[in-house]
Amino acid sequence: MTDHGSGTEDGDASAILIPLYEARREHLDQPVRFDRRELDQILRLYGRMVAANEWRDYAIDHLTDRAVFSVFRRTSEVPLFQIVKDPKLARRQGAFTVIAAGGRILKRGQELGRVLGVFDRRLKLVEA
Repeated sequence: MTDHGSGTEDGDASAILIPLYEARREHLDQPVRFDRRELDQILRLYGRMVAANEWRDYAIDHLTDRAVFSVFRRTSEVPLFQIVKDPKLARRQGAFTVIAAGGRILKRGQELGRVLGVFDRRLKLVEA
């Protein structure tokens, strides 16, 4: 005989079943975060830019709809750039965006590494 109230066949009350709609609601209450791999990529870039004396400070905000990594030249200023993770845009433009100080979107995409490529300096051939 199966005991439907406990969630297991042997009647063990330690297993608790949560309806799917409740599990989704709990997940929605959590702020969006950068995962370890994403944060590692961002902090490697940050370290390079600090070594180049271009960036000096950063802030990370985990909001309900997006995560934002802001970089500053000085602590008291507005951010030079913001690296944004917005999961709602993942299927459209891509979950990752780099935004300049004036609000201009520099790059969007599905892969963080490619989006961060906007900071890579490349030599360009200039013909006189």
